[in-house]
Amino acid sequence: MIKGKKVGLRALEKEDLKFLRDWRNKADFRRNFREVRELSLTDQEKWFESIQNTKHINFMFTIVDIETNEPIGAAGLLYINWINRSADFSFYIGKDDTYIDDKEVSIEATKLLIDYGFNSLNLNKIWMELYEFDTRKINFFTKNYNFKQDGLLRQNCFEDGKYWDSYIISLLKSDYSI
Repeated sequence: MIKGKKVGLRALEKEDLKFLRDWRNKADFRRNFREVRELSLTDQEKWFESIQNTKHINFMFTIVDIETNEPIGAAGLLYINWINRSADFSFYIGKDDTYIDDKEVSIEATKLLIDYGFNSLNLNKIWMELYEFDTRKINFFTKNYNFKQDGLLRQNCFEDGKYWDSYIISLLKSDYSI
């Protein structure tokens, strides 16, 4: 386990899938996840198997409360490109409908995963795609961790009856100083 003071990152287990399914099926979470339908436990199990079969490029974790070992969220470095040393950053806090905030849990869990990516995996770039309406995550990562916009995918998402842009944002190892 990668331990912080209040939270830790541990390997995703099959027993965590019910939590992930329930969190990802929350309407205001799901709209941010490139998922337009309700997920079943079978869907989560198939996804879990695909993660297990691609462990060399997908590092997925359950965020847990250090004191209780209770699952509180999920985070990962996915689709790692070992030549370019880059990974797609996946992150959310499911407990208490948090999604993401500027409080200790989100701050510490994000720092643990970024540190792991840059210092243990020797990544050079951590990036993510966020829809323009996902202002909570955009603000969190740009203000707290200095992620920069790399690109814009115009009208890349259809939500609430209209098309929205996607932003590609990233953090380079050379820019990370937290």
